[in-house]
Amino acid sequence: MRTVEEHRAVVAGLLPVMRAERVPLEQAHGRVLAADLPALVALPGFDNSAMDGYAARAAELADLPARLPVADDVPAGRTDVRPLAPGTVQRIMTGAPLPAGADVIVPVELTDAGTTTVEIRSSPAVGTHLRRAGEDIAAGTVAIAAGTPLGAAQLGLAAAVGHRELLVARRPRVLVLSTGSELVEPGADLLPGQIYESNSALLVAAVDDAGGVARRLHFVPDDVDQFLATVRAELAGRGDDAADLLITSGGVSAGAYEVVKDAFAALGTVEFLKVAMQPGGPQGAGTVDGVPVVTLPGNPVSAFVSFEVFVRPALRRALGHAAPDRLHAPAVLAEPLRSPAGRRQFLRGRYDGGRVSQVGGPGSHLVAHLARANCLVVVPEDVTDLPAGASVDVVLIEGALQ
Repeated sequence: MRTVEEHRAVVAGLLPVMRAERVPLEQAHGRVLAADLPALVALPGFDNSAMDGYAARAAELADLPARLPVADDVPAGRTDVRPLAPGTVQRIMTGAPLPAGADVIVPVELTDAGTTTVEIRSSPAVGTHLRRAGEDIAAGTVAIAAGTPLGAAQLGLAAAVGHRELLVARRPRVLVLSTGSELVEPGADLLPGQIYESNSALLVAAVDDAGGVARRLHFVPDDVDQFLATVRAELAGRGDDAADLLITSGGVSAGAYEVVKDAFAALGTVEFLKVAMQPGGPQGAGTVDGVPVVTLPGNPVSAFVSFEVFVRPALRRALGHAAPDRLHAPAVLAEPLRSPAGRRQFLRGRYDGGRVSQVGGPGSHLVAHLARANCLVVVPEDVTDLPAGASVDVVLIEGALQ
């Protein structure tokens, strides 16, 4: 029986780091930066005003109130700002360049808002309300490090420092295939003994969330020859659309009609084994016709947990993520729980304010309970009983908690 860490290493080793490609800024959202991004300009690029008000010399405002002539207007975007003449002020807008000689901005609220002559009733200290060139970031320094996921803030920064295109990791192309003669397309009529196929919807969304591009293959019945022919036809050719990874669900246990195991074991390039975990014990990994393959159990909860533990971090490493794993957090159990000896348990839970409650039982078929969970409660292999109030490690799986 393989440990969780051993199988994680095997799956991670199947996927190489994705090559880099250059994309326009507007297409980079959610991608991973492939190289350090330098600041082409400083931020701010020049000394400017942080307020609407008046650029002045603080030394000339020692006796207040003071009335001074307004020598000029400086709106944002002006490129021909004149130096500040002694004994005058310039009306200035937020973001506008600071006139040479000015060392304070007097907010308009502290004045009578005059346009030719202004009465200044109160003044802040020298240096107040000024944004100095380069105080946010200096030109030539690293603005965003390689391995950073590009969200709204990162794209805003990339644009602000002058980049129109970004070098990002290519998204892994993943084929998702569910097996089982009992499976029926959602929405169709069910006969006795049939169930709606749900794993492909779950896994396609999970691949997308991890940063990959998933393509769902129509599930096939439990026929070894038909299954293998379908897989090989999909993996052959396709040029630039060739798959980087095939994920299957179902057909990997020890019983009869385990089509994935029967088909791939004959090739000798996919290893099937047990991992010391629950749910998700039966696993497989290897290659088929040179393409990496990960075979997951068929129960929906087992498939989800297996993806989270093994496939998601492997995809994110291939994308170059500096932090490929989900966030972990310590939590206090709201109620006692039991766990089988010798297996790492991943229980569904609800995490809130440092406390966690188990959602449903340990059954790998309880998909409704999975949908209500926002974390996985991790119970080590050597722990069988935990009382209420015990400290546990939880893996945050809710979309907003990356």
